[in-house]
Amino acid sequence: MTFTVIIPARLASTRLPNKPLADLAGKPMVVRVAERAALSGAERIIVATDHPSILDACAAHGIAALMTRDDHPSGTDRIAEVARALGLPPEAVVVNLQGDEPLIDPALLAACAARIGAGVPMATCAHPLHDAADAFNPNVVKVVLDKAGRALYFSRATIPWARDAFAQSRPAVLPAGYVPLRHIGLYAYRNDFLQAYPLLEVSPLETIEALEQLRVLWHGHPIAVHVTDAAPAPGVDTPEDLERVRAHFG
Repeated sequence: MTFTVIIPARLASTRLPNKPLADLAGKPMVVRVAERAALSGAERIIVATDHPSILDACAAHGIAALMTRDDHPSGTDRIAEVARALGLPPEAVVVNLQGDEPLIDPALLAACAARIGAGVPMATCAHPLHDAADAFNPNVVKVVLDKAGRALYFSRATIPWARDAFAQSRPAVLPAGYVPLRHIGLYAYRNDFLQAYPLLEVSPLETIEALEQLRVLWHGHPIAVHVTDAAPAPGVDTPEDLERVRAHFG
């Protein structure tokens, strides 16, 4: 499986200003992310950015980057623009890796890309949840799968709902045999679908749940899900996250 990794990196961030340029042991975060992606076996790694300072930082470290429009509503739209600029063929596989994942497991990128196949234009990842607090946390997105390992639904709610076990109250410990799946926000697309995706009508489900991937299911397109045993290292959303990752890099 050959694939291209595109890393959307927007300078503005509400909780952590200039996040892509945050220093991690002498290198900007976006560069660290690209270096992790390079270990995945990807054919090409490129950063998609809306700001010259990120473009310059990438150039200084030998990382390919392209400027995009600054008015894209999502990272998906941004990587679609770059895929067009690169002239990727319709059947090319594109992995969307967020620019705040400097500890991402490179093997996860390759596994996600490998789920793209005949009739499957999009893929993502998930891992088992074992903590009850996570299962009931609306900030932890859950996914349920069909027999073929494709997504039936994504939700902030606790799905599937264990009717009998949860009848009285939310348990402190998950019942035996009940293993919900947490969605990991890593995506792969066949390029022709990536180009069509931003043009799809916004669905009521994604508006209600604030989950963009529900647009794909609402329009009837399958999403394959690679399930990994271990939870990936968390990304960087807050100053506290940044300090934790800095400690990792020493």
